[in-house]
Amino acid sequence: MNPQNLNRREWLATAGALSLAACGDARQVGGTEAKRPRIAAVITEFTHRSHAHVILENFLEPYYFNGKLTDSGIDVVSLYVDQFPADRDMARDVAKQYGFKIYSTIAEALQLGGTELAVDGVLSIGEHGNYSKTDRGAIMYPRKRFFDEIVAVFRHSGRVVPLFNDKHLSYRWDWADEMARVARELKIPFMAGSSVPLAQRRPPLELPDQAVIEEAVSIHSGPPEVYDFHGLEVLQSMIEARRGGETGVSEVQLLEGDAVWQAAAEGRWSYSLAEAAMHAVTGKEVGRLQDFIEPADGKQHPVHAILIKYRDGLRATVLRIGNVSTRWCFACRLAGKPEPLATSFYVGPWENRNLFKALSHAIQTHIRDKQAPYPVERTLLVTGMLAAAMDSRFEQHKLIATPHLQVTYQPRDYRAMREMGESWKIITEEMPQPRGINPGGPRRK
Repeated sequence: MNPQNLNRREWLATAGALSLAACGDARQVGGTEAKRPRIAAVITEFTHRSHAHVILENFLEPYYFNGKLTDSGIDVVSLYVDQFPADRDMARDVAKQYGFKIYSTIAEALQLGGTELAVDGVLSIGEHGNYSKTDRGAIMYPRKRFFDEIVAVFRHSGRVVPLFNDKHLSYRWDWADEMARVARELKIPFMAGSSVPLAQRRPPLELPDQAVIEEAVSIHSGPPEVYDFHGLEVLQSMIEARRGGETGVSEVQLLEGDAVWQAAAEGRWSYSLAEAAMHAVTGKEVGRLQDFIEPADGKQHPVHAILIKYRDGLRATVLRIGNVSTRWCFACRLAGKPEPLATSFYVGPWENRNLFKALSHAIQTHIRDKQAPYPVERTLLVTGMLAAAMDSRFEQHKLIATPHLQVTYQPRDYRAMREMGESWKIITEEMPQPRGINPGGPRRK
């Protein structure tokens, strides 16, 4: 058997040579065979490099996590697909290849065609597809509709199972707040959020517990809204463990163009922290940030900044600059320490595709443990900040007061869910990106 061509079934058949710790598959419990959880996936579309593709491939085939070939220990048994783009759809071929059915409704997918909930977990992946935008420019992905129809099955069956919601909860704050409230009331193990906080940190950076953070900056180089979400989630994942825990946000403002640099000159956000963050990701001085321009496919996105004031007085900024879609970096200054702390988030080879290995591992842990590895309140707060930023942009860059964002929570240590870099010794930059369901690429002999 050629180890470069192992599929999931072959890998499981030969996995006895691997320890359970190495393969991450807790199938043996107390000497007995443990039942593999079964999940339904509710998705907008299944196309190459869509979120459905890059998440589900890590459930369907072994993937590398921290250098170990890992089986999910979970079976995908059904699919609901909202859209089937002509000439690009992968859903039908993948369902046939792996032996699960595509159902015409969400309820049927969760009930496997019966009348009661018949799965042990649900993935709601509402990203990509042809959907309209709001007047504020937010894509109206049907995450709230997916959530409501999933919860309707839970209510009908009188029981709940772990639920994962990809990215932010909704383009509307009131819907997001309702989703979180319903999950609490029904005691649904609820997980959501971004893949980027789980990426390898270069250089390594762990903020001290209960740190007093004076100011923080997160930088990304992607388009508005869809990448602002990730920039906000990176920020929140780094600062949530500050002294006192998270207390919420009091105001948000989005600035564009020259107003961004004017605000820096006025001391409203830290230019020096942005320089430190950019140095962490590029490894060199990049010159004046105002002059930082990169070639890109299509037009150059104008610079913008989301200025955030937290209820405990912390100031933070999400800056969009450049055009490299894989750039994510962070810097902060701690009280009493003049030198900034900075790091970048390395996504691995194949653009952003490998980010989803660690996220998939976290989702699988969530399904097995019936508890999210990190609080869903992180993503709830980020959802609210993003909605406020879009309001500010729409309302001529007005400062938006956010008394409704009194989202408080204590962080959890999620280091076990993060990629520390060992996988990139196996999947290298020189390795070509495969098409189809192939999260590991050619296997090392």
